[in-house]
Amino acid sequence: MDFLRPASWEEALAAKAEHPAAVPIAGGTDVMVEINFDHRRPEYLLDLNRVSDLQEWEVGEDAVRLGASVPYTKIMENLRAELPGLALASHTVASPQIRNRGGVGGNLGTASPAGDAHPALLAAGAEVEVESVRGSRRIPIDDFYTGVKRNALEPDELIRAVHVRRADGPQQFSKVGTRNAMVIAVCAFGLALHPETRTVRTGVGSAAPTPVRAKTAEEFLNAALDEGGFWDSGEIITPSVARQFAQLCSAACNPIDDVRGTAGYRRHAVGVMARRTLTWTWESYRGARGTACQKGGAA
Repeated sequence: MDFLRPASWEEALAAKAEHPAAVPIAGGTDVMVEINFDHRRPEYLLDLNRVSDLQEWEVGEDAVRLGASVPYTKIMENLRAELPGLALASHTVASPQIRNRGGVGGNLGTASPAGDAHPALLAAGAEVEVESVRGSRRIPIDDFYTGVKRNALEPDELIRAVHVRRADGPQQFSKVGTRNAMVIAVCAFGLALHPETRTVRTGVGSAAPTPVRAKTAEEFLNAALDEGGFWDSGEIITPSVARQFAQLCSAACNPIDDVRGTAGYRRHAVGVMARRTLTWTWESYRGARGTACQKGGAA
């Protein structure tokens, strides 16, 4: 196994073009496990740790550009207000040591359905910035996952950054594991309210061959919130709406039985998480709306 260590992004792209089968490594939290257990033996490892651009982020007026190697710890510490769903998901990643090393780019590159970042990125409607010596492009997150541990990258492309719109409403993330820490998700769920467009987006992890959105559930909830005037009134969502939303989220799953949980349990747990995260986010929305109304009245 040869070890390639580019010192710049341009060198990294050139190395990937020359060796398309080279496996990128930054945090190494997934790749090294596979190598240590002899599940994978690539001919080349492409070490990206000296490419400083990948560890930077930029907060714009509308969106955050997050370098592929920005550690989860940095997201938690610096981007909690802009990317609340991803910050919550980052809290659940492994141990502090791994959160100091691992980044969103690794989750996307591995494309495991159990990756903690995926539900939050789906719910937020992110875009993945990828590049090769041929040029760059941005892939909508909905199109990025193409199969079990497969993604839309071409052989000579590398993930450079993720673009995520700044939150315009409450976001939540919930995860079920076999213990409280250092655990791979049995299943996970992300939810984001987008008051500006009066829409809701979801993300489901570890309950299908790829991370998925519960689109039918989103369509139902969007219609229910609009027809019921909930966005304007700020009233509590009725139990029947929350229950139907949860059932539709469960129906969006296509899980398997494995050592961490059964398919039936995963469907049930996703429904429970969907109902709870909807309750949490809507209560936050109502609270923020009430505060804004009070300030407006005082003015």
